[in-house]
Amino acid sequence: MNFANFIRTVPNHPKPGVLFRDVTTLFQNAGVFREAIATLSERYGTHRIDAVAGIEARGFIVGAPLAMALGVGFLTLRKPGRLPAPTRGWDYALEYGTDRIEAHVDCVDAGAHVLIADDLLATGGTALAATKLLREMGAVVEHAAFLVDLPDLGGGERLRSESVQSAALVSFAGH
Repeated sequence: MNFANFIRTVPNHPKPGVLFRDVTTLFQNAGVFREAIATLSERYGTHRIDAVAGIEARGFIVGAPLAMALGVGFLTLRKPGRLPAPTRGWDYALEYGTDRIEAHVDCVDAGAHVLIADDLLATGGTALAATKLLREMGAVVEHAAFLVDLPDLGGGERLRSESVQSAALVSFAGH
């Protein structure tokens, strides 16, 4: 299936010259969304995966059904102040600024193999922060799954430099 046909491109968002890849149009089509999750689960079904970690917010939409398809638990990586129990966090740079992600201190067992899931890989800052946070908590992070990759922004290279293999259903050149 050509998943790119179900992803809307919005020019000049969030700033002039940027082509925003909007995956909400893929989510709106139940059959296409189901096929996207099935395709990702097939890719990772042969790997040791103990949990899937979704990055707020669209990573939850991708990660939760992926975890269910793989038969593993789901971990939430959230923006600061959103988790009710004690947390650990990691600060990171985005393409357009800085941010922080947090996880409950007891969300993952040491040695657990965690697959990171998000909607889009651009510069890799968020996925790299998730990797570092989870590794600091004792997890093994070797894979990251995305719907969309923007390879010209270098996120995949940054993840590979940290020994994380990334895969996406669709790649778009440019920003």
